Amino acid sequence: MEKDRIFAGKKDSSEPFKFNREVARVFDDMLNRSVPLYGESIKRQAEIAFDYYQDQSRIYDLGCSNGNLGLLILDRMKGREFSLIGVDSSLPMIEKYAGQLRDKPGASSVCLICGLLENIRIQNASVVLINLTLQFIAPEKRDAVLAAVFQGLNPGGILLLTEKTVHREEELKDLEIRFYKRFKLENGYSELEISRKREALEKVLLPDTIETHQNRLKRAGFKTMAIWLKWFNFASFIAVKS
Repeated sequence: MEKDRIFAGKKDSSEPFKFNREVARVFDDMLNRSVPLYGESIKRQAEIAFDYYQDQSRIYDLGCSNGNLGLLILDRMKGREFSLIGVDSSLPMIEKYAGQLRDKPGASSVCLICGLLENIRIQNASVVLINLTLQFIAPEKRDAVLAAVFQGLNPGGILLLTEKTVHREEELKDLEIRFYKRFKLENGYSELEISRKREALEKVLLPDTIETHQNRLKRAGFKTMAIWLKWFNFASFIAVKS
């Protein structure tokens, strides 16, 4: 696994963060050192997807990146017919995902699409996954994305949504930011790397509060929902279509 040193050298902090080939190359290391409980989150999502998958329906992974979750689902669904559609706007990520799929048993069950998830029509879905992706979509488009997910889900289907969040109370917002910075320092990032990456992400990653996510899910049509995993300013939601 190649180490993430993207923001360690001289870097123009005015350049927004992009999921380009440089990021794709070190993405696994970046995830493990920047996303708390990442391995636990995708492991459990694969298990939940297995439990909720309805025969002859579809699983959509919207913002599938390099396919770590998709590969876990592929392994979990071994021996079971299923259809998984992975969507990502980054071609380098899709290419890396395709490379990881190569020679994997059951890989033909996975269809990869390079495109904007807001342009994808969700149909006959029993499981929809959105991991750390809605936060990169313009806020005014987020309601429409979740409404489209709800419409495309079969009754009994689920949405698994994981996002970086921001607390509505300033004191707790500061606490979450402080502990997240501590997490990254403990994982070997320098103060300079953290500062530069934060500046690059500020232009493209716009987090919502927990309450904003819950209200958006309700507006989309979901009546049953819960937070199944939370770590300071990261939260994972499950929403079930009645």
